[in-house]
Amino acid sequence: MAKFLAELLGCTLPDKGTPPLFECRSQPHLRMRPSSKQRTEYALTNLSTAPTSDEEDTMPQTPPFTGQLNTGSYNKNLYQTKEEGYPGLYYNDNNLVSGSLEALIHHLVPTVDYYPDRTYIFTFLLSSRLFIHPYELMSKVCHLCTEQQRLGDPQADKMRVRKIAPKILQLLTEWTETFPYDFRDERMMRSLKELTHRLASGDEIYRKAVSQMSQGLIRRLTVLSQYEEALGKINATAAERLTVLKAKPQAAIQRDLLSICNDPFTVAQQLTHIELERLSYIGPEEFVQAFVQKDPLDNDKNCFSDHKKASNLEAYVDWFNRLSYLVATEICMPGKKKHRARVIEFFIDVARECFNIGNFNSLMAIISGMNMSPVSRLKKTWSKVKTAKFDILEHQMDPSSNFYNYRTALRGATQRSITANSSREKIVIPFFSLLIKDIYFLNEGCANRLQNGHINFEKFWELAKQVSEFMTWKKVECPFEKDRKILQYLLTAPVFTEDALYLASYESEGPENNMEKDRWKSLRSTLLSRV
Repeated sequence: MAKFLAELLGCTLPDKGTPPLFECRSQPHLRMRPSSKQRTEYALTNLSTAPTSDEEDTMPQTPPFTGQLNTGSYNKNLYQTKEEGYPGLYYNDNNLVSGSLEALIHHLVPTVDYYPDRTYIFTFLLSSRLFIHPYELMSKVCHLCTEQQRLGDPQADKMRVRKIAPKILQLLTEWTETFPYDFRDERMMRSLKELTHRLASGDEIYRKAVSQMSQGLIRRLTVLSQYEEALGKINATAAERLTVLKAKPQAAIQRDLLSICNDPFTVAQQLTHIELERLSYIGPEEFVQAFVQKDPLDNDKNCFSDHKKASNLEAYVDWFNRLSYLVATEICMPGKKKHRARVIEFFIDVARECFNIGNFNSLMAIISGMNMSPVSRLKKTWSKVKTAKFDILEHQMDPSSNFYNYRTALRGATQRSITANSSREKIVIPFFSLLIKDIYFLNEGCANRLQNGHINFEKFWELAKQVSEFMTWKKVECPFEKDRKILQYLLTAPVFTEDALYLASYESEGPENNMEKDRWKSLRSTLLSRV
């Protein structure tokens, strides 16, 4: 994980002719690396307190339990009521700004006359894993529900149980629907089963609600397992083809993308299918778990030192890298200059269609691939290319002023999505590495705890706001028809290694200086000797 973050956060968008920085793992680079001071200023200037009412509506929402849940009386934020009931929470202008971990956990647990605001639920469940394991939090929630509401007491007032049961079920439903991956831990499932058993022992309506919630959770976890299995098979197929390519790097390849599909719009649509599918499986907690560090007040290890908890996030970043290298491979592979120029112009058109769709991640991956040194050094090839459209796209994704142009375009796409009349207009696929960096700099620029040891909840309001916007984007279903043949090629076609790209580039357009000549001789010696 440390290596993954170091490579991701250290990467920069290359100018044409810039040599790759990472020899060990060929990866396109994106130029944005502020100093620690800049990071702090960036995070602080973008930090708000609690979300406004409009922002609350954008947070992940779960429909209220339909049993006897009168949402009008407690669904909105009843901070003052809860503050009076449990000390340790601090407010500014009626907004929760900090509190002890214990107080924040109590604030999460519903009572007969209180239910936490859903914005608070999402924010706390997202950020609490920086301080406590999810299974430990679930255990505490179960204990508080059982003890406070006397759920374990056979003589407990049945009317009281009927009032509290739908609220507890609503909280558990919110948790299982928004953070289902937490429940891959057997300890989580054990606590969930224990608490829901107590609730289901009452009325039939609660037994049905518990059953419905459990089935939904199992279904989501099953779909995740199937996705991971399918992803493993795709990666295995790609690895097998890459092995063949490494063994014979100069061997003629029977097919290229243009021979399968020469329509840029169709390819952009299929790229969008892949992006949205992979985006949809990233859990919101992965953004936090990717950057988790040891809590200074915790004598134990950090919450996720023993497990890789951001695998879907990493798989998505790996897809970006694959697409970049696929683009570079397709350009360097043809032996004829005219064909290479045609491939470059084709990918420029694909990138433009991605921009029009709102698929900024594929757009940036294509630009990164075309700016890699083995491609950008092909001056004779580029002289045959009409680059006006490419220059416009590069301007849109220009990293200067903290990607100002891109962020403006992203806001426009987001606004279009909000007012969309068609499913296609709802598509917003962000430049993902930059989204991760924004969250990383927010995390690094502001302390998790205040000097008095309290949790800095102002920071986590902002974190939740950023992640919740992503949650909206990832729920969009791709409206385009799938083309299995194109998808298969994009996902499994062999791509050249960095050395193979350079060799192909030198073979197409000879070395221009002594350094390139020496490298060319070395690559021919090492790579062609395997044939």
